[in-house]
Amino acid sequence: MFWDKISPLYDLFENIYNHKVYADTGKRVADFIESTDEVLECACGTGAISFYIAKNCKTLIATDFSSGMLKQASRKCSTYNNVYFKKADITNIKCRDSWFDKVVAGNVIHLLPDPGKAFAELWRVVKPGGKIIIPTYINKSKQSAGLAVKFVTLLGADFKQQFDLDSYKKFFENLGYQGVEYTVVDGRMPCAIAVITKV
Repeated sequence: MFWDKISPLYDLFENIYNHKVYADTGKRVADFIESTDEVLECACGTGAISFYIAKNCKTLIATDFSSGMLKQASRKCSTYNNVYFKKADITNIKCRDSWFDKVVAGNVIHLLPDPGKAFAELWRVVKPGGKIIIPTYINKSKQSAGLAVKFVTLLGADFKQQFDLDSYKKFFENLGYQGVEYTVVDGRMPCAIAVITKV
């Protein structure tokens, strides 16, 4: 699997190419997390966001489809005893309805052939009043696909779509979500954080 192969080098690449955004995204996501929260993170990757969530929450279940990524994330978060790692599919979450206070899925929706199916699952497992937090790398404009995207695509990543901020907002509108809040972490390749409150 592509993500297993690149997992040992993923942090190095991100930190060389886009360090400020890579670090600040985790910090900004953690700002939405409270000390009493039970949190599910889907597509946790190497734990770049997990590391910051773990500092703030009661419990974090961090999942990914890649065993290699989970191994890296487990190492990164080894000092925390409130984090549990599990291999899982974002489109088929093995969990009861309305279980988590917050659900996070970072930098994954552009890779999914059916993101609507994943969002239906995220919506199902979050409690009423809870938040779904979706950080996603965006291009600075419609014309500028980032160098990182081109490079990772050459290595074998399969991007189903790319976003700028306008198309990212339109994406959620088309899925029927209203009142989505957006925060942008600016840098070489910005990250837009969409926050949906389940009502």
